[in-house]
Amino acid sequence: MADLIGGIGTSHVPAIGAAIDHGKTGESYWKPLFDGVEPARAWIAEHKPDVCIVVYNDHASQFDLSLIPTFALGMGATFDIHDEGYGPRPVPQVHGDPDFAWHLAESLILDEFDMTLVTDMTVDHGLTVPLSLAYGQPDAWPCKVIPLCVNVIQYPPPTGNRCFQLGRALRRAIDSYDKDIKVAIFGTGGMSHQLQGERAGLTNREYDLQWLDQFVSDPATLLNIGHTEYLRETGSEGIELVMWLIMRGAMNERVRELHRFHHIPVSNTAYGLLVLEND
Repeated sequence: MADLIGGIGTSHVPAIGAAIDHGKTGESYWKPLFDGVEPARAWIAEHKPDVCIVVYNDHASQFDLSLIPTFALGMGATFDIHDEGYGPRPVPQVHGDPDFAWHLAESLILDEFDMTLVTDMTVDHGLTVPLSLAYGQPDAWPCKVIPLCVNVIQYPPPTGNRCFQLGRALRRAIDSYDKDIKVAIFGTGGMSHQLQGERAGLTNREYDLQWLDQFVSDPATLLNIGHTEYLRETGSEGIELVMWLIMRGAMNERVRELHRFHHIPVSNTAYGLLVLEND
């Protein structure tokens, strides 16, 4: 049977990908960040998941205002790297797991989640930066990847509660898969950051750390946080944190926190990282 071995929450700041791609990870600005990520990379190297489900948001790359799925599941055998305006990142093509993806789709839809199923899609930094943080610069990604794309760009995004409940349904789907594979789930995005307007560059360390405490020990307290609170406390892009709740919903009620890291600034944002195992 499929086994959910752990969950990783991580920001997916595009500048992190650029630092990796251009060999800047050892520079004084970037070294503290990559030192803080190293325990997560070591965990991945030790446990070697066969499949990573990466919950992320597209940044008007694959999806634009002509098509805005709330939850989109990547069903393909391969996913090309999107050109976000400066050429595709020099990272390996992402390989999917169509058999597992179709199992997840059937289970989620029969569990009353209306997923958009996408057989041909590109993936942008929202998905590739977490993979680079976990695996560095391999010639090929050492796992299969199922993209789970969430709309947090065009209002209205899904609520935290809806995301958490999707995570629970995803766990039921994983547990019912009859192949012996090890699965890791990534919740990506956030933490506090705003990229435009009068509050561009906003970060909120105190709120981020409090949110992480609740996320680990009492996630129910986060499920009814409204969009307005995220906007006020974490900036216009902080709503991405709801995607972490899909990961948390997939994990057991009680988890072990193996690693936590929070760092400001990363570009003009706050970076957050968690590694969790089921208790």
